[in-house]
Amino acid sequence: MTEKILARACGRSFVQPGDEIEARPDFVISYDFPGYTDVFFRETREELGVEKVSKPERFVLFIDHMVPAATPKEEELHKVTRAWGAAQGVPVHERKGIGHQVSAEMGYATPGAFIVHFDGHVSQLGALGAYAFGARKGVLEAYASTTMAIAVPPTVKIIITGSLQPGVMARDVFHHLVRVMGPASCAFKAVELAGPVIDAMSIEGRQTVCGQAMFLGANTMLIAPDAKTLAYMQGRAKLDLAPVYPDADAVYERVVTVDVSALEPIVVVPPSPANTRNLTDYLGLEVHTGYLGSCASGRLEDLRAAADVLRGRQVKPGFQLHVVPTSQAIMAQAAREGLIACLVEAGAFISSPTCDYCYGRIATMADGQRAVSTGTLNTPGRMGSVDSEIYICNAAVVAASAIEGRIADPRPYLAAAVALS
Repeated sequence: MTEKILARACGRSFVQPGDEIEARPDFVISYDFPGYTDVFFRETREELGVEKVSKPERFVLFIDHMVPAATPKEEELHKVTRAWGAAQGVPVHERKGIGHQVSAEMGYATPGAFIVHFDGHVSQLGALGAYAFGARKGVLEAYASTTMAIAVPPTVKIIITGSLQPGVMARDVFHHLVRVMGPASCAFKAVELAGPVIDAMSIEGRQTVCGQAMFLGANTMLIAPDAKTLAYMQGRAKLDLAPVYPDADAVYERVVTVDVSALEPIVVVPPSPANTRNLTDYLGLEVHTGYLGSCASGRLEDLRAAADVLRGRQVKPGFQLHVVPTSQAIMAQAAREGLIACLVEAGAFISSPTCDYCYGRIATMADGQRAVSTGTLNTPGRMGSVDSEIYICNAAVVAASAIEGRIADPRPYLAAAVALS
């Protein structure tokens, strides 16, 4: 898939791993953040002499960090972004949600498209059959020119077999891949996902898995479009491209098969996203705060799982549970389904979509505190004090832990919810 997409993007009939090409991104996506977009705007003009980007319809900007602004300096950055977008004819989307998710909702993740961002979590758009990767230097090049230099990566194919047990979610599947294969196992490679577990996953689950590609060392992850993909993209796609599929005889660097039939909920323990452990090994560990959100998790199936656990129950007094839907569209649907009311009645604090909880700008932790989180990282200082700890887990685990004030198994709560239904 990667070779076909990049061949089209560079105007060749075919490419192969290792080829150095000049490829034209179909879309250049960015969010405004100090040291990134403000630098791109300045350097393209002052150092590269580019007053106007070529084909502004290829660009899109999101304001999803520092939302709402807490200082005049933060708001000044947003003003710069709005002004640049207006001057260039580039759309700026503000307060609609986390850009990686909203990009999918708005159709930028067109199957077969080549997409670049400076943030590697854009790889989640590969769940819809696009080649989307993070390249910080390359994004500046894309701002200044219609093409960017890229080396065609080799591809690893991962086939995920079996079926998921109750209480096991897409988060668990990805982190299990890290445990089985290793955090550098796919370094500088593209990954194609396939198999019955991927086929059965929702688009949301696939986004969760693909969005974490960097923690295998990969440039990106892709899933071949199927009926779910095409139905989701119907009426959304920004480009009229033919979906791309791997040939039956495609040659991969290697093919790995992972059976997840016996997989149980997991927890990724500090200080590294590579430290995947069985949840049962950490049951009972006291935790003080919970975060359900981020570009990785905070979608409807995550909110539904949390609501199933929390319905008719209460967050433990003193525990801080923060629930942040990934986009305004998701938040609105969650409200229509009664999920927001359920979570609020249980004692959760609901926030409009923002990236700020994930990197500790809001709800920061003090020394000695521990969090259960569906965020993207658990490195020291990510959510506050460097002497606090983050335990990454799925949304149901966050909800169960909020009830007990300690890392808890959600499966008994989920089984009770099924029995009541």
